[in-house]
Amino acid sequence: MSAHDPNCIFCKIAQGKIPSRKVYEDEDILAFHDINPWAPVHFLMIPKLHIASLAQAEPEHEAVLGRMMVLAPKLALQEGCRPYPEGGFRLQINTGADGRQEVHHMHVHVIGGPRPWAKG
Repeated sequence: MSAHDPNCIFCKIAQGKIPSRKVYEDEDILAFHDINPWAPVHFLMIPKLHIASLAQAEPEHEAVLGRMMVLAPKLALQEGCRPYPEGGFRLQINTGADGRQEVHHMHVHVIGGPRPWAKG
């Protein structure tokens, strides 16, 4: 697995070659607004390292994937989700064709607001 796939749109976004509306960025993680949001809050979190899908995650990816899970609630609140337990958000990771993964770079959808998952 390479650090970046030159044909991957999310690698290009992570490298700054394609613009995005950033929510958060550090050395290993980028979060940016979805271009086709399902809800008032809808952004994606990606590891900057190219991991094609969650099915390709390996033990060496545990730290960055764990950081993404801990970071998601903080960013969800920052972006306008109401606090738990009355509010909340949904995390969605599509994996492979049967999982409806469209971009083959592992990414987490963070979706929040009033019942956004009614769309699909």
